[in-house]
Amino acid sequence: MAKELTPGKKAPAFSGKTQDNKVSLKDFKGENIVLYFYPKDNTPGCTVEACGFRDALPRFKRQNTRIVGVSKDSVASHCKFVEKFELSFPLISDEEGKICESYGTWVEKKLYGRTYMGIERATFLIDTEGKIAQIWRKVKVKNHVEDVLDAVKKLNKSNK
Repeated sequence: MAKELTPGKKAPAFSGKTQDNKVSLKDFKGENIVLYFYPKDNTPGCTVEACGFRDALPRFKRQNTRIVGVSKDSVASHCKFVEKFELSFPLISDEEGKICESYGTWVEKKLYGRTYMGIERATFLIDTEGKIAQIWRKVKVKNHVEDVLDAVKKLNKSNK
């Protein structure tokens, strides 16, 4: 089980295959990162969330911030998702669940009385030094992208 992650702690290192390449935490040194975990490509909530980040991408870029999504879907699934919705940021395929495990997003869930393991929708804002600045757990998609963007702006102001 992952150790408890809290703001101010060093973000767990990650590395994984994406629709284009491979990315790791160290690739983003000197930039803020919005690392968001989502359950599944091409599902309603995950699509709304991904398209929200896509649409706000220019505003995140102006704030020296990169967006990276993570799910357990395959690279092939990510490629279709990216193409269908014109997503222009990396989606990491974490099929083995190592990144989900290190960020504590692989959790027990309940739906209609059924218990199962799945990805908790969660977002981690990682600062330019590789430390966790803020964590959102059990994310509700509505207004989430704007909340994250506001947090990035506050983070950048506090670092000036």
